[in-house]
Amino acid sequence: MSDTPEQPSIERLLAIMAQLRDPQSGCEWDLAQDFATIAPYTIEEAYEVGDAIARGHMADLRDELGDLLFQVVFHARMAEEAGLFAFTDVAAAISDKMETRHPHIFAAAGGTMDEKRWEDLKAGERQAKGVTSALDGVAIALPALMRAQKLQKRAARTGFDWPDPSGSECKISEEIEELKSATSDQSRFEEAGDLLFAVVNFVRAHGISAEDALRSANAKFERRFRGMEAIAGAAFPSLSLDDQEALWQQVKNAE
Repeated sequence: MSDTPEQPSIERLLAIMAQLRDPQSGCEWDLAQDFATIAPYTIEEAYEVGDAIARGHMADLRDELGDLLFQVVFHARMAEEAGLFAFTDVAAAISDKMETRHPHIFAAAGGTMDEKRWEDLKAGERQAKGVTSALDGVAIALPALMRAQKLQKRAARTGFDWPDPSGSECKISEEIEELKSATSDQSRFEEAGDLLFAVVNFVRAHGISAEDALRSANAKFERRFRGMEAIAGAAFPSLSLDDQEALWQQVKNAE
């Protein structure tokens, strides 16, 4: 089955999805799914898109974008079956949103786009939907660091923020002491969360994405640790901590 002038790629994909979900002749696995069971795959595919970009592998990016598009089509098909909306409604909604969010391009508003104007436009959309809090619309399913930064950013737009990084720096010291003095598993758990939240605030105050910074740190640690293992071989686990630290410095200095 290949694309034809009568059936372009997106129509072909929609037809494939409809066949997979056909109650009589569809795939058992696809028919058994719902929004909740497919959601983790949708998130996973989005991360795989990011991974392909980070690796600079454009062939993989093409494939991963296809996988992500299939997730959109899957959700839209299930919604259509439930009489809620269809893929065309999804496409129309995002088209309307992008035109609304770019009045300097698609309307006569003039000017240029910057972060404040973008956020103001998004805030107007939330207000039109009847939101009651500045924090409404920050997705619960976001990675924790990213969500913490978005919550803090929203709160800051109302004036609830330290005037400079020194405030969050002091808060980090305070949270470290509270974690050290916690006397139960539950209190240690809560204080650990408060400490991480304070660190995100401190990082945000320096204009840095906590999620991106930690992802970079993870990659750096993995790269250096693998370098240590490559040098020491099978003997690495039996080395003393001092010897392992010496290897760490060796790998670090070689970068």
